[in-house]
Amino acid sequence: MKDAINRIASMTYGVELEYTGASRDKVAKAVAEAVGGTARYVGSHLSNWTVTMPDGRKWQVESDASVTGSASGWHGRGGEVVTPILTYADMDTLQKVVRAMRAAGAKVDATCGSHVHVGAKDMTAKQIQNLVKVFYRQEELILKAAGVRRERLNWYTRRQDNGFVEKVAAMRNPTMDALADAYYAGASGRHSHYCTARYRTLNLHNLWQGGKRTVEFRLFEGTLHAGEIRANVLLALTLTAYAMDAKATSAGGARRAYRDASGKYDLRVLLLRLGWIGDEFKNPRKHMMARVGGSAAWKDGAAHGRGRRAA
Repeated sequence: MKDAINRIASMTYGVELEYTGASRDKVAKAVAEAVGGTARYVGSHLSNWTVTMPDGRKWQVESDASVTGSASGWHGRGGEVVTPILTYADMDTLQKVVRAMRAAGAKVDATCGSHVHVGAKDMTAKQIQNLVKVFYRQEELILKAAGVRRERLNWYTRRQDNGFVEKVAAMRNPTMDALADAYYAGASGRHSHYCTARYRTLNLHNLWQGGKRTVEFRLFEGTLHAGEIRANVLLALTLTAYAMDAKATSAGGARRAYRDASGKYDLRVLLLRLGWIGDEFKNPRKHMMARVGGSAAWKDGAAHGRGRRAA
């Protein structure tokens, strides 16, 4: 994908940043200072604070029952920061917020995750089909690069369902209704916010429920490292853009198994395909490459010059 930054510049996204270790009022005030806005305690069922930016966009600092210390009330020492709708031009602001949260005492533990929503209101059923197939094919490599722990994959971030992907891959002329029927097959609470189908690495629930019209990459571990957050957002945006631009994708089949001996090589090939080229992607590439094994230059290791060389 040529000139990836220009391609994703008009795309929208939002991030959920789960954290623990700091009271919500303190985190809300830190977010307000970072964005030049004002913080106000709303105190709804999520015990949330709202931070309003000068342009009217709102950040939420709210409770999350799955996170350590996320008690009800303004004093809860855990929860999540939910961004407003952002674009790539807001990346510096997002990173500034992450650093401000950390400075306010926020941290992450094993209960925390980080979710990236990508705006999908203009995506066609064919583009959603492409995204499902591309993500499924590379899922094991992506999970390894993202450092996803086995425990998270047991419930809150389950892998894509094989039966669902097989149904989607077999569709000659997919429709949103047909995709929904395949996605919710066997799930409970289809019309509920907490439908069981949403707990997947690639969550499509918001395409049909809640009016958000997003696809959610909910695989990422909790982090308050601004560089890692940027890399996660870029991966979600460029994967979605690739699916939107692709005329056709692989007809499915099994997930590609992750091989540590060729991990860096395989990931480099994937990132190049997504347009991760140039200085803008230098640090994000570094973060994504850190957790995979092998050599970026050689398919099966560089010992004695053996193996296939990367282009």
